[in-house]
Amino acid sequence: MLDILSRITQEVNSARDLDAALSIIVKRTQAAMGTQVCSVYLLDEETNQYLFMATQGLNQSAVGKVSLGVSEGLVGLVGERAETINLDDAPSHPNYRYVEEIGEDPFHSFLGVPMIHHRKVLGVLVVQQREARRFDETEESFLITLSSQLAIHIVHAQATGTIHHIRDRKSASGNVQGASFVGSPGAPGIAIGNAVVMFPPAELHTVPERLIEDVEAEMATFQSALEETRAEINLLGKKMADQLRPAESALFEAYSKMLDDDVLGAEVTARIEQGYWAQSALRTVVEGHIDQFEMMEDSYLREKASDVRDLGQRVLAKLQQSEGSSIKYSESTVLVGEELTLAMFMAVPRDNLAGLVARKGSANSHVAILARAMGIPTVIGAEDLPISLMDDQPLIVDGFQGAVLSHPTREQTRQYERVMREEALLVEGLDDLNSEPSETPDGHRIKLWVNTGLLPDVTRSLDRGAEGVGLYRTEFNFMMQDRFPTEEEQRIIYRDHLLAFAPRPVTMRTLDIGGDKTLSYFPINEENPFLGWRGIRVTLDHPEIFLAQVRAMIRAYEGIDGHLRIMLPMISSITEVDEALRLINQCYREIIEEGIEVEMPDVGVMIEVPAAVYQAEDIIKRVDFLSVGSNDLIQYMLAVDRNNAQVAALYQDFHPAVLQALNYVVKAAHSQQKKASICGELAGNPSATILLMAMGYDTLSMSSTNLPIIKWVVRSVKMTHAKKVLRKVLSMDNAHLIKNYMDDQLRQAGLGRVLREHGVKQPSAS
Repeated sequence: MLDILSRITQEVNSARDLDAALSIIVKRTQAAMGTQVCSVYLLDEETNQYLFMATQGLNQSAVGKVSLGVSEGLVGLVGERAETINLDDAPSHPNYRYVEEIGEDPFHSFLGVPMIHHRKVLGVLVVQQREARRFDETEESFLITLSSQLAIHIVHAQATGTIHHIRDRKSASGNVQGASFVGSPGAPGIAIGNAVVMFPPAELHTVPERLIEDVEAEMATFQSALEETRAEINLLGKKMADQLRPAESALFEAYSKMLDDDVLGAEVTARIEQGYWAQSALRTVVEGHIDQFEMMEDSYLREKASDVRDLGQRVLAKLQQSEGSSIKYSESTVLVGEELTLAMFMAVPRDNLAGLVARKGSANSHVAILARAMGIPTVIGAEDLPISLMDDQPLIVDGFQGAVLSHPTREQTRQYERVMREEALLVEGLDDLNSEPSETPDGHRIKLWVNTGLLPDVTRSLDRGAEGVGLYRTEFNFMMQDRFPTEEEQRIIYRDHLLAFAPRPVTMRTLDIGGDKTLSYFPINEENPFLGWRGIRVTLDHPEIFLAQVRAMIRAYEGIDGHLRIMLPMISSITEVDEALRLINQCYREIIEEGIEVEMPDVGVMIEVPAAVYQAEDIIKRVDFLSVGSNDLIQYMLAVDRNNAQVAALYQDFHPAVLQALNYVVKAAHSQQKKASICGELAGNPSATILLMAMGYDTLSMSSTNLPIIKWVVRSVKMTHAKKVLRKVLSMDNAHLIKNYMDDQLRQAGLGRVLREHGVKQPSAS
């Protein structure tokens, strides 16, 4: 069964468009199950009807012409219930609806399974037989399993077909309806520009489809890559000759011959002659051969797919080496990728970078956090986006709603340009607040600090009124290098930040790697990285890294009229706090003994895991301050991977358990007359500001983009009212109701504009 399922899904995934995908589904399913009929009905959201879209065994002329109401017939019942219906005599069922045009009169057995993607019914997959019998459990299980795997492929085929249609259609009207793809808001704002697809080296499936003008030059590049690969394989074969039997050595010769002009080489050359980029031509040809091998019955031949894949990767690596850094960035570049990394992000000149789109990740990934800090509109987790077709295509990135529009119409472009103007006016209107104190109308003062990671953040942060740094992400400087920076290299970088913000306080977090933050030169490979070796766990296991960093921080502080604070990440026990404090005190003693005059910095702990929440009272007795890292705290409290788009909707800032934990932490800090801050993304959420200040947080630290908006909220809401709102919220038990209630509070305070309710209508995915 697994082999059959795998072959069907592979064929569907390689289909050029939706019609081809559906045709494969009905033909292969009917053959695999041995039924007389297999049909697919897809839900059309605009008409609220199920369209008869493909069949094997019924009237082909009715395809695309017949439809059923959303609650009509057995198909409608399957969709309405979102569950399987298995009948031995369908015509006798009260919901049976006879449709003469499709010719299903003689069929009695009916098995219908819903195709669901992200909790939404896309359509219904049906098999039928003439004899009156109930499909057995094996058959039912097969169809259920198949439908669950096909849903995402149908969405992808639908999107791919739409993009192909638009690109191939010669229309000067500019009003061809494009496609809309849903993700998660990563960073607020609107970007209008052209896509540049970024992809990791030597990964065939990530290579985008690009067109070229100079076919001869591209052919020469490809031939050179072939020759280099062939030479590499022949050399490897000679080196291994003494260790292999003649039959095994012959494999290298066969491997090399696959590149000849009458095999892969000729097919790639043909696509280049059609005007395709060598890398995308190679990807198309190699993936086609892989699909053919993987669908073969013979296990020996199926294994050849891995040989073809490896060969393709080798040629691709040579092509990428020859290409160098030839990517051209337009004035309004929208960076698109399967998974965007910090290196990809920094490769684009800042003046050219308009927006970001990633298929994987979530709004709390570190690229999204950096995008918010730099004010770059971003959509994360757009899983249905056909990346390979997006290169150099016009896009609109809606970072408010988490939507991506490919090939927008002129009207859609005008609408979004209007939103951009409104947003610019909102930001300009708040500029006057930059020099004003962050104080409620009834006199309560709350500090607004900024989260930073790179020196370019500094000017933007200070211009927007940052009163200090609540989180300096030191790992960004480690991630930008190909080795560990020395103590002196770190000291110079840290000193630049301390000088830039002096006399304001700067909170430096010790190296926080692991989870979704990796160093190429210090790989951490784990099945569950977020529950593994990360944060303080890594640096305590490698005290040489921790000591060098802390020494660099303290030495950087020498002679500066400012305030250095050191913060420890991912603390889950008192033992870790005590060990870290011992090492910090050791560093300070050494530096004093070296004759350097510097004050001992304050040391604090990030509260990021539930264990730290419930030991907050013990922790604060040992350190100078507590700072909640809300991104990870929410992730761990709710058991939701913050980088997984599949469960992004379950990551709820206003979950009652999260709010209770936040309230507990600030009370623990104040019980020892010490300060509590919050430096996660929740701190920059306008709807949460009222609650956080009412809880008593002394400092909110956020991306510089949000500083003016949060200050506007603070200066608009009395503390007495905020406390009443908090009491009401702490009695509520539903995250969605709490979020709606807090949004209403902003509207009632005349702050509705910060919710960005711009109301641009999204087209349905085509």
